[in-house]
Amino acid sequence: MSNAEAIARWSAMPASAMDAYDDQGDFPKRHLLNDHLLRLLGPVRGHRVLDAGSGQGYFSRILARHGADVTGVEPADALIERSRQLEQDSPLGIAYHQEDLAQLPAFDQPFDAVVCSMVLLAIPDWRPAMASCVSALRPGGRFVFSVVHPAFENLWRTWQRHGHYQLDRYLDEYEIPSAQGMSDFHRPLSAYVNEVISLGCRITELCEPGLDPAVAQRSGIDGIESYVQLPNFAIIGAERC
Repeated sequence: MSNAEAIARWSAMPASAMDAYDDQGDFPKRHLLNDHLLRLLGPVRGHRVLDAGSGQGYFSRILARHGADVTGVEPADALIERSRQLEQDSPLGIAYHQEDLAQLPAFDQPFDAVVCSMVLLAIPDWRPAMASCVSALRPGGRFVFSVVHPAFENLWRTWQRHGHYQLDRYLDEYEIPSAQGMSDFHRPLSAYVNEVISLGCRITELCEPGLDPAVAQRSGIDGIESYVQLPNFAIIGAERC
């Protein structure tokens, strides 16, 4: 699949899928991603931050409310339209650009930080996109990205079905289609880690967050204890050397 084909699929994302998001995203983002992304980014007040693959803009708005000067880049039609509409309804000073991440526009200044959350796994030709993110940073700037943990994909539904997790392919690279027509792509975690190192970054942390048992119990979601026992996400923090 080409990047253009993947973008076209995401451009047709149904409104119902976006409606599942509130100001903090969906359940996993609220409870497993957001706090760790912010922690790894460090203080953002007064800093220029690029939200690469900003989607419908929920994390851009979180960053703006923390005082960041935020630029969002999103290639998919449905998602960029939703983010711009939300900015128009409740302005936070976020500038959105519709661009392929592999071909970022020339910005006036480098960014203090770039966040790329749950995006690289959805890009067929992901290496140029990661390179663009790193190139947009000033020296010493922070690059934080997250992916579904390649060792624990489809964790919740597999746990529901079997009462434990099963995995039979890890080192291969392959497409993971969804019922809504969009796809993610499986790659071993080492592919992402080694690539960011090769781009001249220093890894500062690999975070594998687990769900708070109290949150799991309150949720009443069948099989959610899988998120307590195993990490469904991997978050990598790095600095450009």
